[in-house]
Amino acid sequence: MNKSFEETAARLAPAIFVVLWSTGFIGTKYVINNAEPLTYLVIRMAFVVMVMTVIAAVARPKWPDRTGVFHSAVAGILVHGFYLGGTAIAIAHSIPAGLSALIPGLQPILTSTIANRWLGERVTPLQWGGLLLGLAGVVLILHNRPMTGDAGWGWLASGVSLISITLGTLYQRRYCNQIDWRAGNLVQYVAVTIFFGIGAWLFETNVVHWTSEFVLAIAWLVFALSIGSIGLLYWLIRHHAATSVASLFYLVPAVTALMAYILFGERLDPVSIAGMAACAAAVLLVNRRA
Repeated sequence: MNKSFEETAARLAPAIFVVLWSTGFIGTKYVINNAEPLTYLVIRMAFVVMVMTVIAAVARPKWPDRTGVFHSAVAGILVHGFYLGGTAIAIAHSIPAGLSALIPGLQPILTSTIANRWLGERVTPLQWGGLLLGLAGVVLILHNRPMTGDAGWGWLASGVSLISITLGTLYQRRYCNQIDWRAGNLVQYVAVTIFFGIGAWLFETNVVHWTSEFVLAIAWLVFALSIGSIGLLYWLIRHHAATSVASLFYLVPAVTALMAYILFGERLDPVSIAGMAACAAAVLLVNRRA
């Protein structure tokens, strides 16, 4: 019975992970109504640090040395700092939630083609085709959309998110693989809390409206996203389901767009939907090893 349950859980967990990850963009849209992007992220990360401190105190993991702490801090600023910051800023500048998920969602394409090329890994013709298809999808999505003013800053922030999550993933793989995830994550979250704090102090008014909507959204983002989805990811890896996560990850923008349509009435025109489908197909292609 236990073995059967674990097998069922391993099959369902990747889809659950995708849904959880998609809700991060939705939750961000709710909190942005009540706080500026970096100010909200300071609050979110401060709560995450408190939760991770309790987890680390109970688990008592092996702590990294000075070099490990440095690498964890750099990975945290890349993976969480510029990625989450870029996403929040994009949504704050009126980029639809579904599309704010799309640009960073192209990360597997960048990693499997350009970035992996730098690491000396062979990039297949199929993967290069996926890169071109993904770029074509982005062109379709951006058709007739304003690229200057607030919207321009939003698209730039989404591009920063894409680059940072790609570099951060590669950096994490290269320098942080041997660090216990509980200790490493705590270091990352402390570093990124300081990073967001400096940004919020320099560039924002730090006004927060502590509405029930804001509190509930923060609670969801802390426990379901920053703690739950990361914990689920490690569970998936331990149960050899990481490949399933990679193959399903291309669904995140579409799932986010569906949620945004239901909750906020965000609509995408047929050309944008075609572009999103092209991007999904592109990510699927680059995850193939033909």
